[in-house]
Amino acid sequence: MTPSILFVSILFVALSMLVSTILKRKFTKYSKIPLVNGMTGKQVAEKMLRENGIYDVQVISSEGFLSDHYNPLNKTVNLSPDVFNGCSVSAAAVAAHECGHAVQHASAYSWLMLRSRLVPIVQLSSNVVNIILFIGVVLAASGSTTLLLLGICLMAVTVLFTLITLPVEFDASNRALAWLDSTNITNYEEYPMAKDALKWAATTYVVAALAAVVSLIQYIMIYLGSRDRN
Repeated sequence: MTPSILFVSILFVALSMLVSTILKRKFTKYSKIPLVNGMTGKQVAEKMLRENGIYDVQVISSEGFLSDHYNPLNKTVNLSPDVFNGCSVSAAAVAAHECGHAVQHASAYSWLMLRSRLVPIVQLSSNVVNIILFIGVVLAASGSTTLLLLGICLMAVTVLFTLITLPVEFDASNRALAWLDSTNITNYEEYPMAKDALKWAATTYVVAALAAVVSLIQYIMIYLGSRDRN
């Protein structure tokens, strides 16, 4: 790994840690603010699903802090215990966001469908891309750039996946916030808090996407520089 790539990697790791810390603080803060209507995250999720005409998705509890996700394979909205049982602003925001993905799935939202198709490829490439890139950079120093190019191609798929994730996540949050507002699940004081929580959650994806793009550019520059020397 060259010094420039190492520096960029450290920079984005630090930025990611900072955003993650702020996100956890936000969710901890809003988890202490109860919804006036007293609904739990599970109840919020089930209500949103029903009101969007979705009856084949189950809302279940999953272990872990902020481990919430929607699984399109078995059609489950998986909520962490604090969200599943919580009656707070953050619980409502997260539950509605994950149901936003279920609504995307039900309506065949194009970006979600594209991301789902890339999952098997990304899972395969992510297992080997770092090793291939490392060996590729070493070999490129001696004049062989083929393996480095292969690594760049594999990395490009992962970067594409990361970029496609952005509209998927933003759209899910927008659907969640619109529903929370229109149904008065959150009142005029609670809604801005829910919006702030989801904004910081989305920021983590933005940082990840920027880090991935910058890293890809760095490797492309190494490849072009090595090719020009040969």
